[in-house]
Amino acid sequence: MSERPKIKDIAERAGVSVATVSRALSGSSLVTDETRKRIHELARELNYRPNVSARNLRTRRSMSVLLVVRDVGNPFYLEILKGVEATAREAGYAVLMGNTENDPDREVEYFNMLRDGHADGMILMTGKLPAPRPGESAGLSHLPVVVALELIETSGFPHVQIDNAAAARSAVEHLIGLGHRRIAHISGPLPEVMATHRRDGYRAAMQAAGLPIPDGYEVRGDYLLESGEARAAELFDLPEPPTAIFVANDEMAYGAIHALRRLGCDVPGDVSVVGFDDLYLSKAFYPPLTTVSQPRADIGRTAMSLLLNIMSGDDVAAPAIVLPTALNIRGSTAPPRK
Repeated sequence: MSERPKIKDIAERAGVSVATVSRALSGSSLVTDETRKRIHELARELNYRPNVSARNLRTRRSMSVLLVVRDVGNPFYLEILKGVEATAREAGYAVLMGNTENDPDREVEYFNMLRDGHADGMILMTGKLPAPRPGESAGLSHLPVVVALELIETSGFPHVQIDNAAAARSAVEHLIGLGHRRIAHISGPLPEVMATHRRDGYRAAMQAAGLPIPDGYEVRGDYLLESGEARAAELFDLPEPPTAIFVANDEMAYGAIHALRRLGCDVPGDVSVVGFDDLYLSKAFYPPLTTVSQPRADIGRTAMSLLLNIMSGDDVAAPAIVLPTALNIRGSTAPPRK
């Protein structure tokens, strides 16, 4: 075709109505999977590109969604972004990434983008909500938002998450099974819910094994590498340091191992370390890090699919979709030295 292909060209080739093609390209649940797949294949074959400006004026939609995270520099979010973007693109949406850096003013700005129509929906990964605007009697629950991984219990939003407490407990049980009895924990930024649940899993495993948690064995980090270094150094200032550390995320675990090396400790010969997240660097780190793996791409796809349902007007309750985790055992854990 010499002219830019239009929806009607796809409809003629597919033998369906223009309305059906429009629904399929926008991700509507009113189109069967078989028809949607066929229409997307034809769109790619014809190199169809929607006229975004005309469509946005007609539908009053921006055809973009926000993925709002704490720190855009953290590689943890990359696989989630890939999952979000793959599902969003199939429905004709672009993904904008918002970086809050735990700044409350930035959090408000991203919600204002959503309120003002600069984005049609949001996947929120910060675990925090801004205060409602003055006079906003409905609060924020009327906005098209899906919360991913974090837990905001009173928000009324759908959640996609993992069982942080159970995953943490399995990590600590692995250390106990190796024979460790002096096990410390570097937590995330308490009292945030995710950090609290991971700490609770640590405590549950220790209690079930009848193991005490000495004073100073629970130290608080902020998910950044530097805090892992600082907290590990604090633990090894104790009169009786631990033989194993469960760390609430991989980035802090990297920092902890760096600090331990500077102190002359061998990992895992002197100290075993377990992380949480299974970043892609964790396999290449030395020693390769034993860590809890989260299905990050699936988290992104599931959250975006749920958001598409909300934006298309489907009556979505506020479910909690819980995805599975796995403990990947590698070279950073071993039995304690006798």
